[in-house]
Amino acid sequence: MRNLLMATVLLPLGLGLAGVSQAQSSTPAFQNNTSEAQRKSGNNQATAELFYMIQQLQADVRRLQGQVEEQQHQVSRLQQQSRDRYVDLDQRILELSKSVEANVSSGGATTAGATGQGSEQPVPVRVYRSPGADEQKSYDAIIDLIRNKKDFDTAISRIYEFIDQYPEGDLTVNAYYWLGEVYLAEPKLEQAKQAFTIVATRFNDHRKAPDAVYKLGVTLDRLGENDEAKRRMQSVVDRYPNTGAAELARKFLESA
Repeated sequence: MRNLLMATVLLPLGLGLAGVSQAQSSTPAFQNNTSEAQRKSGNNQATAELFYMIQQLQADVRRLQGQVEEQQHQVSRLQQQSRDRYVDLDQRILELSKSVEANVSSGGATTAGATGQGSEQPVPVRVYRSPGADEQKSYDAIIDLIRNKKDFDTAISRIYEFIDQYPEGDLTVNAYYWLGEVYLAEPKLEQAKQAFTIVATRFNDHRKAPDAVYKLGVTLDRLGENDEAKRRMQSVVDRYPNTGAAELARKFLESA
């Protein structure tokens, strides 16, 4: 009887413990399944966000590449326009130098025949346009490129722009002269000859004319045009006798 009572008490207790044990063993499995689902869901969301970011970055790269290509196209177009403008201006300088030199030679022969004198006549002085503030600033920047920075290629481009923007001024003549100096230094002798010829003939009453004629003689000498070089040097002595250029020309003629 006693054993029967104990069995009656222990049996429900054992069943209860078994149920608790079974419940405890099943809880981690449910929790693990939920955590795994949440982790996969989080990974999918992160992957989607990363894919979206990559798509956005690729779109930004394509947009920037398009802008770079457009800018490169614009730069190339501007460079071509600048080259075309400089070539055109250089051709105009060449034509002008030939035309002016031909006119001066023709006028010089007529004057000599009419007066009976072989020496060249005094040059009438004209008044040149004074530079404004912006013009002076641009000119000073060009001189800085030449004298201090020795950036001759940029200086040539700036001189062409200056001549095109500020024609027929006092500093315009200086710009032609420095164009000759830079070409002489590079050396590009034909271009230097053209620039110096402009100053020597078209602006022969300007203060830079004596130096330009002397440098034209130097250029011609380097080109092998020795007789013409001597003629130019003699014209410096005859036209501008009291200048530093005339003194240099005399020394050249004495050593020739």
